[in-house]
Amino acid sequence: MNMQHLPKPTMIRDWRRVIIFSAGAFCLFCLLFSLKIYAQDTTEVKADSLGAQTPVSEEVAAAPAPAVSQPVAAFTGDPHSYSKTDYRKGSRLFQGLIPFESGTHNCASCHYVKPTQEINWNPSAYELANLMKKSENYKLMDVMNLPASLRLMEDHKGMTITADEARYLEAYLHKIDVYGPGELPAYPIRAAIFWGFGLLMLLALVDLLITKKIKYYFIHGIVLLVGLGVHMQFAYAEGKNLGRTPGYEPDQPIKFSHKIHAGENEIDCRYCHHIADHSLSAGIPSTNVCLNCHTVIRNGTNSGRFEINKIHYAAEHNEPVQWIRIHNLPNHSFFSHAQHVNAGRLDCTECHGEVKEMHIVRQVEDLSMGWCLTCHRTRKVDFADNPYYQMFDRLQDDLKNGRIDSISPAMVGATDCMKCHY
Repeated sequence: MNMQHLPKPTMIRDWRRVIIFSAGAFCLFCLLFSLKIYAQDTTEVKADSLGAQTPVSEEVAAAPAPAVSQPVAAFTGDPHSYSKTDYRKGSRLFQGLIPFESGTHNCASCHYVKPTQEINWNPSAYELANLMKKSENYKLMDVMNLPASLRLMEDHKGMTITADEARYLEAYLHKIDVYGPGELPAYPIRAAIFWGFGLLMLLALVDLLITKKIKYYFIHGIVLLVGLGVHMQFAYAEGKNLGRTPGYEPDQPIKFSHKIHAGENEIDCRYCHHIADHSLSAGIPSTNVCLNCHTVIRNGTNSGRFEINKIHYAAEHNEPVQWIRIHNLPNHSFFSHAQHVNAGRLDCTECHGEVKEMHIVRQVEDLSMGWCLTCHRTRKVDFADNPYYQMFDRLQDDLKNGRIDSISPAMVGATDCMKCHY
């Protein structure tokens, strides 16, 4: 008998089907994911008007000769007042793809278009667009050709713009104002794992109940059990982290640096957060508190006048600065700064971390119930010289007679449920 014509074992055929089945499912998932990313990228390109960039040499050759500077009207904010050519040229000028009449300058190298991971003291393109929209007297030609601060003189040294260049830049900034600054790209590895296993489980069920291509049912069982295990792990991890945001570090409407104010200038936390001593919340400083210093200090070392001018704009227009709160507890939890700052005599850094070393404040601790209870059970209270604890006569007597050597918040009821969840 010719061995080459013998039928291959069923097990080998089934395992090949499993491999082909899994590879096909993975390829389909990757294709769908790639199409989603492509769609997002295409939308961002349209939003930023950065598509189909022509080489610098071709653009320069196609561009008309710069016109003589003419007075330019204020930023209109009307999309119909700018053509597609204006948007396109403004985009290329801003990003240094074509030169200005005064030379080649890359505005985007300082005035970032997309959000950044670290603090950038220069105003973003979106902030410039906002300023142009809010202020009728703000003109790019005046700012660029007649800078009013030392910071602008240094950063824009040797750079001037013509009337046409100002119009192109205004058109591009209008585009930024309409579509926003964009978002940081996300790399959803965990989401890919979650949905990948979900797709494999779905295909295993379809084959088990309908197609029946794989004869060995234990293969379906392995796929389903592993998939369920992965999904249960994700559910547990997400449930455990629900409401916890350690590492939360949002950009604020004004680039306020705690490292400069609390660190280098040694401003006490309670000067700005002055209600922490007698309130549940530490409070968000009002514009008047900022103006106590910045009525005199009008230029920042890193940001010039741009960020400090936001404070004055808010005060002049009677608008509060929309600061973003970082440390939040659930609504069903009671927490008092006054209790912890006065009776507990805690330093701010014990909950908020070394804020004086942060340009952008971030949440350091997870603020979970377990974290609070651990502190209440292990911390030693300054009991003897603390007026708040004079009412606890029995504990005071035990402490004086040596029956106990220290007292924790748990011993005075700090771990009772009704203390925080009343």
